[in-house]
Amino acid sequence: MSYVLTTAGVPATQQFDLWQSAVSQTFVPLEATTGEHSAFRGRLRGQNLGSISVYEASADAHTVRRTARAISRAAPDYYKLSLQLHGSAKLSQDGRQAALRPGDFAIYDTTRPYALAFDDVSSTLVLMFPRSMLCLPSGQVEQLTAVRFAGGQGVSGIVSTTLVQLARNIDDPQVHGSVRLARNVVDLLGTALADQVDYTDVPAETSRAAMLVKIKSYVEAHLEDPELSPGDIAAAHHISTRYLHKLFSEAGTTVSGWIRHRRLERCGQDLADPGKNQLAIGVIGARWGLVDASYLSRAFKTEYGLSPSEYRRRSVQHRAG
Repeated sequence: MSYVLTTAGVPATQQFDLWQSAVSQTFVPLEATTGEHSAFRGRLRGQNLGSISVYEASADAHTVRRTARAISRAAPDYYKLSLQLHGSAKLSQDGRQAALRPGDFAIYDTTRPYALAFDDVSSTLVLMFPRSMLCLPSGQVEQLTAVRFAGGQGVSGIVSTTLVQLARNIDDPQVHGSVRLARNVVDLLGTALADQVDYTDVPAETSRAAMLVKIKSYVEAHLEDPELSPGDIAAAHHISTRYLHKLFSEAGTTVSGWIRHRRLERCGQDLADPGKNQLAIGVIGARWGLVDASYLSRAFKTEYGLSPSEYRRRSVQHRAG
């Protein structure tokens, strides 16, 4: 069920107090301040998708802080990701500060103090998820809190694009597969983070996890290649094909199954994108390595329960309604 809160209609003297209470109850206990003493405009919408909370917050200038005092009252074991949709923000944690502009994102840890400042009217998409969902050790992730990931580059760009798609579909998970999409964002985030950390002198299990996310990063960058094969992937990472299959088997999937899944996800995102309405379904499939239109139709219906054309039509109806 979607959750929507707005300060509209509330007496001006109570609006900011309502906002502070709403963000603290939705996420984790926070302390909020604003330089204005008049009306405060704020709107929070979103929902919990399994163990992942996804919310879009739009508000006037203000600052939220996760203080030591707030942590002592409640210290849930979560990471949060903030993607800037409109306006700008500054995230501070662990002695670093990330200046975020539209399309940029950063990760932070709710078990340690942080501050998020918005100097003007802005809109942010926030993902909050259990720290255990990232396969990376917390000590490695700690190196990357309050670090800006640019939305237009590499795997970070894929994360950003997928988050924007999630924001568009936030009200209707049954139609658009938002639960699956949210989980994929966390997986992609792990891939983006893994590209930035040093995995020397770590346990073998962590090394395997790191290798898997690096492999997934490589696959994400080559989904458009219809000839992409396990042999190519293994060679690019200087491992045997047998070991490659073992890594994916330990993760509960197969190499070909995961590639197909990600290609279909990317096709689904394009089909739901109003900017790509004029692209033929076959063209979209070919963009992601699925050049056989008949196979695309069968595989997509198996994955989503809808044909590509039905999925696109439902997406249009959802945006219109």
